[in-house]
Amino acid sequence: MKFSNFLFPESKVPGQDYDVISESLKEAQLCDRLGFDTVWLAEHHFDGGCAYVDPMTFASAIASSTNDIRIGFAVAQMALHHPIRFAEQVSLIDNLSKGRITVGVGRGTAYNYYEFRGFGVDPTESADRLLEIEEILSKVWTTENYKHSGQFWDIDLPALRPGVFQKPHPPVIRACSGEESIKEMAATNRPFLMNIQTNEVTADRINTYRDTMRANNYKDTQIEHNLQNSWVWRNIVVADTDKEAEEIGVENFVNMRKFLTENRTRYNTQEEISSQTAVTTKRALDSVEHGLIVGSPETVSEKLKAINETGIGGMIIHFRLGAMSWEVTQNSLNLFAQKVMPNFQ
Repeated sequence: MKFSNFLFPESKVPGQDYDVISESLKEAQLCDRLGFDTVWLAEHHFDGGCAYVDPMTFASAIASSTNDIRIGFAVAQMALHHPIRFAEQVSLIDNLSKGRITVGVGRGTAYNYYEFRGFGVDPTESADRLLEIEEILSKVWTTENYKHSGQFWDIDLPALRPGVFQKPHPPVIRACSGEESIKEMAATNRPFLMNIQTNEVTADRINTYRDTMRANNYKDTQIEHNLQNSWVWRNIVVADTDKEAEEIGVENFVNMRKFLTENRTRYNTQEEISSQTAVTTKRALDSVEHGLIVGSPETVSEKLKAINETGIGGMIIHFRLGAMSWEVTQNSLNLFAQKVMPNFQ
């Protein structure tokens, strides 16, 4: 099982932005030295939930200051991007990193309507925009004199420069939050990114993925290849003892989820808040029981066995939760790399 770090750094007030962004770059560099497979970047705007805001720009900084670690988006909100500008930026990062970029895509947040308003995009168009951009990306890196006429974009492109480093193009992987989207990825022979679910739901969806691929006549070798390139997300805090990890992790996790929820109340309109009623049921993502793994290296290793047994290829791990200090995060990362990762390699 591969392990990676999800850089999703909170900055509650503008005066903290510089320090948090600088420490996030240090965190990526540390993960490179410690042997993590990938560092994943989020995209959220206007509220301090993700301090560096723009994964494209930040990926360039990481590419130029690391050597081996892959850089992925988890995810780029495609409804907020022009497809050709996005394709150019990915191509440049792919060259700067010598082929270390993984393009994780999603339609955009289901909760932060103010992000769409800030970019002048209708959130009801987000799913269709994602599908159209995916169609464009699948061709624009490999086709000269590319033309496209769609719902949102009309494109007449002589050639994309620079060309991508990875051939035929960097891997493109979509975020999946529900069972139907997992089935869609399986039916179309694509790996996936899965957000936080209970271990039981995670195992069920991976089994559903296998079953759907088999029903579409894919071979077991292709199924396992795709699963090795798929990822599930967890929040993890490691400390020397279970007690210390729990004291650090639970408080920071609860405050982080509270901050993100309060932002939605603060910045969404009343009409937008009302429209969320149907999608704001209790989620594993918000639950200490299911959304957080804490403990000593031995305890965390034991808790990860159930995930490893699903056959998933990689874990996206959010280590720096909320206002957690850089020093505490650094210790957690070191303990995980030195005393947890070897148990799964």
